[in-house]
Amino acid sequence: MEAEENNFNVEEPFTSYGRYSYADYLSWDIEEMVELIKGKVFKQAAAPRRKHQEIVTRVLTTLHVLVKGSSCRAYTAPFDVRLPLRSKKDEDIFTVVQPDICVVCDPEKLDDAGCLGAPDLIMEILSPGNKKKDLQNKYEVYEESGVKEYWIIHPEERMLMKYTLTEEKYIASKLFTSGEVVASVCVEGFQLDLDELFKNLD
Repeated sequence: MEAEENNFNVEEPFTSYGRYSYADYLSWDIEEMVELIKGKVFKQAAAPRRKHQEIVTRVLTTLHVLVKGSSCRAYTAPFDVRLPLRSKKDEDIFTVVQPDICVVCDPEKLDDAGCLGAPDLIMEILSPGNKKKDLQNKYEVYEESGVKEYWIIHPEERMLMKYTLTEEKYIASKLFTSGEVVASVCVEGFQLDLDELFKNLD
C-alpha cells in the first residue's frame, strides 16, 4: 500500500490541475527535469538534441572565460531559477525554471538551491518540443520578473533574437543571422559571433 501511495505522489504533478508552488516542487520524488511556470508544471519531453548541447557548450565556454574574476557567474540546466513576484517564501513562489544558460551578476541572488530572483541574462536554445514554452510562457515570466536580457537561439534556422528589458517591457531586436555579432548590454564584454556559434553543427 505504501508503494502505491508513493507512486501516486510521483505522478500527481503531471495529472492534477492544481496550482503548484516551489514548496510543492521540493516535495516531489521524480527523476525527470520539470519547470513551474505560474504554478503549472512543464515536463521535459526528452533529452536535448546534439545541436542544442553543442551550442550550450560553446556559449558556456565563452562565458566562463569572460566572467572569471568578476561578480558574474554563468550556469546551465539543471539549475533552479526561482522567480518570486512578491514574497520569497517557498510556498509563495510559483515559477521555477531551468534556463539553458543564465548569467547572474548579483551574488546576493545565489544560494545553495540555485538562484532566487531574476538573472541578468537568460538564453534558451529552441528545440521542436519547447518552442511554445520558450517563445510564449517563458517570455512572459522573464519579462514580468525583470530578466534584463532574454536571448532565443534557433539552431535549425541559425538565427538569434534578443529581447532587452526597457521600462519593464521587452524590446525586440532585429533577427540576427550568420555573419553577424550579437553583443550583450548587461554582461560587459559578452558577444557572440554567429558564424562561430553555428560552425560545423551539421
